[in-house]
Amino acid sequence: QVQLKESGGGWVQAGGSLRLSCVASGSICSIDRMGWYRQALGKQREFVASVTRGGNTLYDSSVKGRFTISRDNAKNTVYLQMNSLKPEDTAVYYCTDVASTWNSDSWGQGTQVTVSS
Repeated sequence: QVQLKESGGGWVQAGGSLRLSCVASGSICSIDRMGWYRQALGKQREFVASVTRGGNTLYDSSVKGRFTISRDNAKNTVYLQMNSLKPEDTAVYYCTDVASTWNSDSWGQGTQVTVSS
């Protein structure tokens, strides 16, 4: 079980951009699909985007066209480029192996993103 550490969050005004990074303690080459999820205060954790080893991507409709997920297997890192941020994007963002979301050990500590209007 690799350990995941997210970073890159912060405060930004609406319309701004942030780039999140998720670094794994070990190789992610064997992980088929890596994903980003987010959890706003008082709400359930929700899917944001995912990327396969082959580079195929999926996005939630709320972020499609604004967010871009990518992965660098050589660096054991997954990225989330977030553009045109909206106040409703405010949440703690987590990355994980999509096949292991049931396992609490597969989640990192998350990184806070706050978008002000």
